[in-house]
Amino acid sequence: MFKKVSVLLSALALSSAVYSAAYKIPEQSTRAMGTAAAYFSSADSADASYYNPAGMVWLGNDNNILIETGAKYIYLPSIKFYGTVDHQPADGKTKKEYYVIPYLHLVSKKIGDNLRWGLSFVTPFGLSKRWDEDPQARKAKEFTLGIYELITSIAYQLDDKFSLAGGIRIGYSSGKVHLYNPFLYDLKMKGSSSLTPAFLVSASLKPSENLRISALYRSHLEYKITGQMKGNLAGTPVDTYGEVKVITPAEFRLGIAYNPLPTTVVDITYERTFWGKYKTLDFNFEDPTIEAYFGRPIPKDWVDTNTVRVGVRHKITPKITLMGGIAYDETPIPQKTLGFELPDGNGWIYSIGGLWDITNRMEVGFAYLYVFKYDRYVGDNDNGIDGKFKDMEAHLFNFSVGYKF
Repeated sequence: MFKKVSVLLSALALSSAVYSAAYKIPEQSTRAMGTAAAYFSSADSADASYYNPAGMVWLGNDNNILIETGAKYIYLPSIKFYGTVDHQPADGKTKKEYYVIPYLHLVSKKIGDNLRWGLSFVTPFGLSKRWDEDPQARKAKEFTLGIYELITSIAYQLDDKFSLAGGIRIGYSSGKVHLYNPFLYDLKMKGSSSLTPAFLVSASLKPSENLRISALYRSHLEYKITGQMKGNLAGTPVDTYGEVKVITPAEFRLGIAYNPLPTTVVDITYERTFWGKYKTLDFNFEDPTIEAYFGRPIPKDWVDTNTVRVGVRHKITPKITLMGGIAYDETPIPQKTLGFELPDGNGWIYSIGGLWDITNRMEVGFAYLYVFKYDRYVGDNDNGIDGKFKDMEAHLFNFSVGYKF
């Protein structure tokens, strides 16, 4: 059951994180964060293994192993709610959140004339949300979910202008949830999934040396999270197991990278995220009493979303590169099913960053990203919510070290 809640957490609370709508985290490197994740078709470093595997054959470092390792520091300020739940006053705010999340990218030397492989370890989805006030705590006194992926991919260059790549993704999920009603229950859950496979494919076309067009598709992934719930319900001890399925959506990307100058690259990326597969949240508990209270299917009816990203990288000296980006991101959550587990809205993403080549083999990078969500007015809601969510924002900082072996 905990698993089920954990999945709910991931599906509902991540959007309050700084990354993207719902619980998606597209920023998995310094270059990506510095360009608001527009960085895609131009991928030209070790992180190409994640962002554009088909481009690995064109990195220009045929005899080098490329590696980038780094970490994101995430700060989530309090989200405020002003309004009512079931016609009762329910003003409140979430707790502030702080997280550090590591990642790793690696691209091999070129194998023969046409082949290269890559490896990435990332956290592409996740969330955290905590409310102390009642009634918010009844749904999300704490919701925390982490989803991790290990990805290996192979790229093949068909000719000077076209390349293809495919990859296998192995995912793992874990989480914890705390539900609290001062008059009825105090329940805590923990759980995790087994290793779960998925795939990706990408293609890249170079009509000319200063223009590249790329496409990528990542399949959706379903996690079966199982775990244990403990606590009390109406004064009676609870100790039961349960499960829930959580879906990370499929994604399609189409991008153009253009070099107006030898020192400048502009990325324009369109992103379609297929959240519409998330229709229902359905907990399944072994204990029939807990199943009766918490096991009924909950409609979510999320919708597919579009994101448009624009990023620029400009080398101001032979050793220093500056970056900037902007993106507009849609929320998949309709007003009717929005809840306290994941207050979310449409919004803008802004970012800046820089890279410094310390030597011919080593670089360090830093990036900052700010997520701003429009205030969300909610009424006629299945959860009885009538009011406004505001101050939905996030701050991300990324530090990385890259090396060529």
